[in-house]
Amino acid sequence: MNIDRRRLLLSAAAAGLAGALPRLALAADGPVADPKLAALLDAFVDEMLAESPETATSLGLDVGARAGLKSQLSDASAAGRSAQVAAYAARRERLKAIDRGGLNAHDTTTYDTVVAAQELGAAGGEFSYGIDYANPYVVSQQNGAVSFVPEFLNSQHGINAKADADAYLSRLSAFAEVLDQENARIAADAAAGVVPPDFILATTLSQVEALRGQPAGDTRLVGSLVERAKAKGIEGDYATPASRIVADKVFPALDRQIAALKAIQPQAGHDAGVWRLPKGGDYYGWSLKVGTTTNLSAAEIHQMGLDQGAAIDAQMDAILKSQGMTQGTVGERMGALTKDPRFVYPNTDAGRAELLTYLRGRLAAIRPYMSKLSKLNLKAPVEVRPVPKEIEAGAALGYMNFASLDGSRPAIYYVNLADTGNWPRYTLSSLTMHEAIPGHAWQGAYLAERHDEIPTIASLMAFNAFIEGWALYAEQLADEVGLYKDDPFGRLGYFQALRFRAARLVVDTGLHDKRWSREQAIDWMTSATGRSKGAITSEVDRYCASPGQACGYKVGHSEILRLRAKAKQALGPKYDIRDFDDAVVTTGGCPLTVLSTVIDRYIAATKAA
Repeated sequence: MNIDRRRLLLSAAAAGLAGALPRLALAADGPVADPKLAALLDAFVDEMLAESPETATSLGLDVGARAGLKSQLSDASAAGRSAQVAAYAARRERLKAIDRGGLNAHDTTTYDTVVAAQELGAAGGEFSYGIDYANPYVVSQQNGAVSFVPEFLNSQHGINAKADADAYLSRLSAFAEVLDQENARIAADAAAGVVPPDFILATTLSQVEALRGQPAGDTRLVGSLVERAKAKGIEGDYATPASRIVADKVFPALDRQIAALKAIQPQAGHDAGVWRLPKGGDYYGWSLKVGTTTNLSAAEIHQMGLDQGAAIDAQMDAILKSQGMTQGTVGERMGALTKDPRFVYPNTDAGRAELLTYLRGRLAAIRPYMSKLSKLNLKAPVEVRPVPKEIEAGAALGYMNFASLDGSRPAIYYVNLADTGNWPRYTLSSLTMHEAIPGHAWQGAYLAERHDEIPTIASLMAFNAFIEGWALYAEQLADEVGLYKDDPFGRLGYFQALRFRAARLVVDTGLHDKRWSREQAIDWMTSATGRSKGAITSEVDRYCASPGQACGYKVGHSEILRLRAKAKQALGPKYDIRDFDDAVVTTGGCPLTVLSTVIDRYIAATKAA
């Protein structure tokens, strides 16, 4: 999933209504009892939304007293980053005014979750470079205004009235300002020795140049506004002012960004890992804490990937042999399947349309099983879209944006169709389980449909290992509930996806701790997983731009499985997988260390019932 990676623990995927909703506990089983804590958390929410206007818009919260946020974008300047780090530290200190020892169990969970978020964010202030969510480079192929703002305006900035269209124009002007804020930081970071690898710079430049290379009036920046305003019957000429802003403000700022990126190219080397940056080892240590919400070392994570990968290979080997594929390593046999024309969609518009139709069918196929996995009875609407062409070269292969809380927009499940060869059909069920149901879209649907059951602050924080760990666990649930009983290749695709996440542990730590080259990482991961070289290249480049994030999937998945086994053993006949799954989802998201306390409470309550 692609959480908005410009922000560390403030999620553009989920936000709550501060002050307008009942303040209930994380597990939906009791109110936040402490009035001082409740008031403080309300204040935090207002501050966090003001820091991130995009978050308010994403979930339809830019109304009423917050209507002004719809005309704004986040501050991307160095001063803005410093202010954000200071805000994390200040919130942490203000929490100390609350007597944790006097809180009930539910309030303590909330308190510990918020403290963990602020401490992780404040710790990033040790480093003078980078942006939130442990991205060391202000602009890369997947981070920065060019990769974020156009699609945000197109898919999340709603246009229902003239004020919305006018706010769009304001944000279009602000886009140029954000680009120049980034340009200043690109130069400052380069002066401090922080430059992306040459291959990251090349892809990033191609994306910026692609946007700049269009006539202003032909860009989606203009077309999206004009088409949606017309569809809503909003009177006025929006094509002319939008085209003028793009031509007179955005394009010159893009020219300056192209110049800024080209200016640092002579400094760019080919070394891939952050070990080469100032305090690079410490930076990666912090990145792993952010990505996994654990204290696991790079060496421990690397070995976990090797060990779990070998175990998954054994399961895949059995399935491959059952299908008559006996020769070569598991990776070699999977590599052959990746190219097998039985499973590959044509790399044409018709092939892409067929693939999208198949994804929608996979969504329909899992829904009847959900009553066996959860008692929440969520609706969880999901829209399937291709990644926009202008960013697909550097975008993740698949990701999801959570639904808005006001019901105006469903969850959006994106798949990168730059090359359909990256998506053999047998891989698509597991991808859909991860990104949509019962994965990210299901977890996000709880936040959207039952937001009166969690404290507001819980909906504003995104913990990578929890979110991605749940989604990977969701892939396993689909297998366990019987989705693949008549589909051995689909089940093989599930195991390949699991193997892929174990390989991420090895490759991410290999790049940033063991000083692997980009080529070494690509070759090792291609061999281990059997995925196409193009898909693996995109993945490895992603890990180079966002160190540590890819480790959250398997670490989170492993912890959820550990806690499930603990609950099953402790509860015996009282164990119900639906109750366990719901106990995880209804936290709203938390660090893995806090999740263990939630499950302990669930076990105790079930025993007592």
